[in-house]
Amino acid sequence: MATPAIRALRQTFANERLVAVAKAYVAPVLDGNPWFDRTILTGGKGGLPMLTAAKELRGEQPRLAVLFPNSFRSALLAWLGGAKRIAGFNRYYRGWLLSDALAPHQDSRGKLMPFPALTAYNQIAMKVGCPDPGQRLELFTRAEDERAADQAWRQAGFQDHSEVICLNPGAAFGSAKLWPAEYFASLARELIRLRGAGVLILCGPKERELASRVAALAGHPLVRHLGEMGMPGLTLGLSRACVRRSHLLVTTDSGPRHFAHAFNRPVVTLFGPTHMEWTETWHPGAMHLQKKLPCGPCQKRVCPLQHQCMKELSVAEVLNASLKLLDAQLERAQPARFAS
Repeated sequence: MATPAIRALRQTFANERLVAVAKAYVAPVLDGNPWFDRTILTGGKGGLPMLTAAKELRGEQPRLAVLFPNSFRSALLAWLGGAKRIAGFNRYYRGWLLSDALAPHQDSRGKLMPFPALTAYNQIAMKVGCPDPGQRLELFTRAEDERAADQAWRQAGFQDHSEVICLNPGAAFGSAKLWPAEYFASLARELIRLRGAGVLILCGPKERELASRVAALAGHPLVRHLGEMGMPGLTLGLSRACVRRSHLLVTTDSGPRHFAHAFNRPVVTLFGPTHMEWTETWHPGAMHLQKKLPCGPCQKRVCPLQHQCMKELSVAEVLNASLKLLDAQLERAQPARFAS
């Protein structure tokens, strides 16, 4: 969702060196991009501790730091890294570290309101001199990602299928975002019955068991998952390449839904405990489904009740949305006909 703002920064500061500071686990999302001259990885496996990352950043002599995260830690790292200007939203008591502070989006009582992250990122970019970045998300795939996706297609036997549909049942946020595995399996069977499509279940290393369960419940040879034997290694690059070449993505409210927008692929997103407004990107090929219940959106990672927000979202509703997007895509692909 930050890619429009990043693109605008690259264009506005065309003669400057642009350095990304990113968490090691999420940085691969932007692999292959033409914007950054260098990436400094922080946190967790493969990332630098804060003080070491700050030392690396200080060596770049940054004159401007643009903070997309709202965390205190990101502002402190920029300050320790010697940035002369630091721009971001004034949240989590970090206002004293910011030279270019934006007020958070609050109601008249001072309560934080759901507000699209894409728009917030764009506002930060405009604060430091960029024109309006717009709403076009953009990602890239590398040659090795495409080769891995080729391997996945061969392993699944999808080469002869006119349509391949990706399902993404996982969600790192927490179990409250998950649509039941049985529902995903039923959806897969229906898509095969009605469209003759191949169905590929996406997963990361921590979601392999869930993907395997969905495939087993579906019980059909045209339902395959990325975690099975013979598939290439599980990477974000592989997931991006699979979404890019798919005809539709059906997903929980999680990161891969934005892959679909970035590659202009149709996507059905299943919302449960989260406010749609936080992650709205106005993708014309997207359909959002959510049940309005008295208990939600609760923003909880684990449902304290009966998970009705996801359980009441029926397979029939998701199937109907999926078919509408697939038919619309097919219609756009047909040559125009003119009456004589």
